[in-house]
Amino acid sequence: MPSSITWGLLLLAGLCCLVPCSLAEGLQGDAVQETVASQHDHEHHEAPACHKIAPNLADFAFSMYRQVAHESNHTNIFFSPVSIATAFAMLSLGSKGDTHTQILEGLGFNLTERAEGEVHEGFQQLLHTLNRPDSQLQLTTGSGLFINESVKLLNKFLEDVKNLYHSEAFSINFGDNQEAKKRINDYVEKGTQGKIVDLVQDLDKDTVFALVNYIFFKGKWEKPFELQHTTEEDFHVDEDTTVRVPMMSRLGMFDVHYCDMLSSWSLLMDYVGNATAFFILPDQGKMQQLEETLNRDILAKALEKRHSRSANLHLPKLSISGTYDLQTVLKKMGITKVFSNEADLSGITEQGPLKLSKALHKAVLTIDEKGTEAAGATFMEAIPMSMPPTIQFNRPFVIILYDRNTKNILFMGKPGDLQPPQIPFMIQPLSNTRSDARVRLSSNSAASQLCDVREVTEPLWVSAASPWL
Repeated sequence: MPSSITWGLLLLAGLCCLVPCSLAEGLQGDAVQETVASQHDHEHHEAPACHKIAPNLADFAFSMYRQVAHESNHTNIFFSPVSIATAFAMLSLGSKGDTHTQILEGLGFNLTERAEGEVHEGFQQLLHTLNRPDSQLQLTTGSGLFINESVKLLNKFLEDVKNLYHSEAFSINFGDNQEAKKRINDYVEKGTQGKIVDLVQDLDKDTVFALVNYIFFKGKWEKPFELQHTTEEDFHVDEDTTVRVPMMSRLGMFDVHYCDMLSSWSLLMDYVGNATAFFILPDQGKMQQLEETLNRDILAKALEKRHSRSANLHLPKLSISGTYDLQTVLKKMGITKVFSNEADLSGITEQGPLKLSKALHKAVLTIDEKGTEAAGATFMEAIPMSMPPTIQFNRPFVIILYDRNTKNILFMGKPGDLQPPQIPFMIQPLSNTRSDARVRLSSNSAASQLCDVREVTEPLWVSAASPWL
């Protein structure tokens, strides 16, 4: 790389703690412009701005999932499309020409159909809504701009990322490699409540700024599991590999149905609050078909047409992570210029050519039946006193975490070669490993009613993303 071209870094981190909440609306809707001063009732009943960009971000999420799945057939998959899209949308504010067009089109936006201002207003409201205080769940996002102390960024870029993306700016000495890494990693660790540590392993001495984005989610299951009902069971990684994992179980009413088009069982589990976990278990040998077919329309229909039935659910207690060099993935999705010597990021600084040298993303998922916020809570429901179907997620499956308020996919992944978390809510560093899942349904019969008591459980989702320039 010519010495005249300086480097930028994009870092993204996400954490998801599964402690369910409720959620379930379609991925659609026209939006109005949103500013800090205009977040009151919309007189013409137009949908919020963040709903307007939701279909584009959903398409981006499924497109990225398919690309990652194609590249990693035998690994776990887990990432936060919201974290990644937010970071690159921020970066687009300082890009021009083909670089600018590629970034926004790669995120799923057609600028002939939607004004760029609407895109950024959508992200502005999305971030504002996600960070709104909620006593029922924890959901926060944040962005930090770490600027080399010798570099002067353009005021317009700094103002735009601050006003539209609520980004903080920090002066940093990238010449002191260890101190720079520590400050960035401390920022991500604090934002993800200690769940993602050491996101940045190395920094190039030519880095002029790092753009960091993180998202943290922690919620409580609306219908939790009991700790004493967790037992060790088989999980079939593939036809030749079986591992023993702790399997949570609960007898109750669940939104579960079979989709012929996907050759899969789908399960919706709500959180207390505005989120829903969507689990999809394909028939044996049908994972590739599911991954190629799944899209936002299918997700929207599943969220709209919900139907509860009694079932004996077995769901693995797990901890997985996904770490990605986004340069490899996004280049195959059409975002190439920003990583090349032809990059035009002249809207960021006038101090020489600039290109994105590295874009890292790490996301972590923990599903557990207990958590600090769940201690002592109970849940009661009436279920038919017949022999309900037994649904066993004992082979690879797809999981999506969806936010109802913004109608956006927060996290998406595929657990496979499972390793149980050794400490509740502590994320164990895992290499990407394969995932697969299966559901079995037995016959169901009618009967009277039974009241059962369930303890609250908690899951955890985290994601971090960061670009280097």
